[in-house]
Amino acid sequence: MEALKILVADDEFRIRKLVRDYLVKSGYEVLEAADGEEAMDLFYSHKDIALLVLDVMMPKLDGWKVCEEVRAVSKVPIIMLTARSEERDELKGFALGVDEYISKPFSLKVLVARISAILRRVGGTEPEEKLSYRGIEVDRTAHRVFVDGEEIELSYKEFELLCFFMENKGIALSREKILNSVWNFDYYGNARTIDTHVKKLRSKIGPKGDYIRTIWGMGYKFEGEE
Repeated sequence: MEALKILVADDEFRIRKLVRDYLVKSGYEVLEAADGEEAMDLFYSHKDIALLVLDVMMPKLDGWKVCEEVRAVSKVPIIMLTARSEERDELKGFALGVDEYISKPFSLKVLVARISAILRRVGGTEPEEKLSYRGIEVDRTAHRVFVDGEEIELSYKEFELLCFFMENKGIALSREKILNSVWNFDYYGNARTIDTHVKKLRSKIGPKGDYIRTIWGMGYKFEGEE
């Protein structure tokens, strides 16, 4: 089986080497870029890139700009690396379509776990099925979502989160349960990641965002109005 190709863009050679070596050991092929322009050149010249790992602060084009340009033409999964951990930066990343946001310093083991979890889903290992609930229609195989007949665009993680909620409608779900199920590995961070994704998902599905009810001190429950 051909190794999946991952583009790693970071202006720090040491970080690129560490990430590259760990990914290669895990069975991936790695392309490296030292700045944003080189990252875009590689992205356009290699049509089979499975996932991008982008540093935010890079010369020529920063990670935000690279993400924006990639998202204009592709839904390939993107993980952002940053030395900053402020909430507004995370919100900006998710607004641009970032799938994961990892603050430096980070665990290589966790990075690879997140990459593997994303690629398993993108690789089409999910069962073929359609989900429907009170005006929300989800086609998992086509990765399409319709709300009252109108198609909406969701990021990869928002799509998976919506599917998980719909599969567990009426059930109170803790944040830990959602993170471990949707992110597909044990997550030891705080709750900001899931809360940010829920906020974006609610906004995108409009009035039906009220179906995602907050259970204070615990998590969420997906339940429509009777």
